[in-house]
Amino acid sequence: TFGLYGLYWAVSTKNEMNEMGASIPTAWLLIVPIANIYWEYKYAEGFATKVKKDNNTILWFLLLLFVSIIMPVIVQSELNKKA
Repeated sequence: TFGLYGLYWAVSTKNEMNEMGASIPTAWLLIVPIANIYWEYKYAEGFATKVKKDNNTILWFLLLLFVSIIMPVIVQSELNKKA
């Protein structure tokens, strides 16, 4: 899928977290160099506060930034528990 499914998944989960009350900005920031780091921080913040409810934003941001292959598994698992 040339990475397109990953973007689709990120947008879908962002929308789901925003429905829970997170304030994650538009996913268009993902394709802008530097702005994508801000978007990832806001994504991790939304995940930490609205889904995981552990307020450990820095941990989730670093995990997303440096070990990005694991983060989708954790996010999807936690969202599935909420459903």
